[in-house]
Amino acid sequence: MERRTGTYAKKHGRRWQGALGVLLAGGVLLTGCSGTSSVNKAATDGRGDGPRQAPEPAAPGGAADSDGTKKRDGLRESAPPDYLSTFALDVDTASYGYARRTLDDNGLPDPSTVRPEEFVNSFRQGYRRPAGNGFSVNVDGARAGAKGGDWSLVRVGLATRAAPAREERPPAALTFVVDISGSMAETGRLDLVKKSLDILTDELRDDDSVSLVTFSDEAKTLLPMTRLRDHRGRIRDRIDSMEATDSTNVEAGVRRGYDEALDGRVEGANNRVVLLSDALANTGETDAEAILERIGSARRDHGITLFGVGVGSEYGDALMEQLTNRGDGHTTYVADEEQARKVFVDQLPAHLELTARDAKAQVAFERDTVKQFRLIGYEDRKVADEDFRNDRVDGGEVGPGHTVTALYAVRLRAGASGHVATATVRWLDPRTRAPHEQQGTVTTDAIDGPLWGGDSKRLQVTATAAYFAEELRGGRLPGAPGLGELSAHARKLAAETEDASVQKLAIMIGRADRLKNGPGGRGSGEVPEGELG
Repeated sequence: MERRTGTYAKKHGRRWQGALGVLLAGGVLLTGCSGTSSVNKAATDGRGDGPRQAPEPAAPGGAADSDGTKKRDGLRESAPPDYLSTFALDVDTASYGYARRTLDDNGLPDPSTVRPEEFVNSFRQGYRRPAGNGFSVNVDGARAGAKGGDWSLVRVGLATRAAPAREERPPAALTFVVDISGSMAETGRLDLVKKSLDILTDELRDDDSVSLVTFSDEAKTLLPMTRLRDHRGRIRDRIDSMEATDSTNVEAGVRRGYDEALDGRVEGANNRVVLLSDALANTGETDAEAILERIGSARRDHGITLFGVGVGSEYGDALMEQLTNRGDGHTTYVADEEQARKVFVDQLPAHLELTARDAKAQVAFERDTVKQFRLIGYEDRKVADEDFRNDRVDGGEVGPGHTVTALYAVRLRAGASGHVATATVRWLDPRTRAPHEQQGTVTTDAIDGPLWGGDSKRLQVTATAAYFAEELRGGRLPGAPGLGELSAHARKLAAETEDASVQKLAIMIGRADRLKNGPGGRGSGEVPEGELG
């Protein structure tokens, strides 16, 4: 499912001779309910052939009155009311990694590159995992805080089974497509890519295979598909030989990479293309749709998925998103060797196998209990409500050991009690493509406790990450503290969880506070009640 626009790439003036504009601005399938909705009842038949009569999507801009007028709090109600929220699952984390790199360089990330769901999904959640294939569905929440009025946060957490042990997974056949254009000469780009591939060469098994493609103005195969057994030295020699030169022809690299992946495809293995690039395309063919079709056909016909690894202080976030979306993969971002080890040692080998294809989630809110709701993030992953059980509509691909979190701001009706929402996840078995579903529910009792100082430290981390992302992209959520106060919450959570990643989040928030509000920071952050932006 195509997601991003070309805002970031246009800002930095990098052109792909028309192809990038077509790629990023065209073919974007973004349908479904709006960010803020009013709630009503409807029924689905629970079968795999689609729901009964689905409500009309909410009007753009929020929840809406029957007469179509804006309420005094600036929100609208849909007519007819919309009680559903539907989106494709997403395990990307590149937005958070790139924001961290930008703040480390004493800059604020461009708001167009900030996606709250990728901030949230960068942290451990501690969800229970299912015993077999598929998902567990975990739903909880808390009041949004003293400044949140009658708003609460509801967390929908999905988890797959734990990743298999190194020796238990199927073999892998990986085609690495490496950007060696002139921009990759900057420290932290090609040098980091080479270090990452050296690390991975040590981690892969003897029965795994790799091929290596490089691209600048043209693409070149440095290594055809080669079994690692007895060939690690040869592979390292090819990696070490890469040098930055010339311009960035992503189209040539992607085409050659998929040619090599198909030529070297290993039956029974997890065949995957791994694109390592700053994704700052500036030359190549103009037929962007042909590139996407090449990726799509390799996925459909041969199950070859695409994993994107972004690098560099300037990074073509939108382009990498588009390519990996079409390739049923996901993106991450590495800024240093520590992150490279996390990606290439802890994550990539364990997550090569898929648990679920075309996975979607739908949350149905209870009209009698919920007055308004908003999904935080996932704007680029929304799916039309009526397409939840349409298995021809693309969803997200999720591997073992993954978690996916969706956070909602929910405004309860005065005196409401009882059922709040039912969350359903639907996915296809990667091998048989048989559909499966799992559900979880939440009641008012489960979201009535305080957020800060509550029992769930991981829920507090989730809220901190979401509040921070929303602030960076210029919005504000109900109950959101100012950056100074949010940094203090993060520091406290880092000590309580003994989690180094939460400590780094606290440092990022403190740095953003100084950059936005001066050396002393602001530390407050009054939020008009119900203001969702």
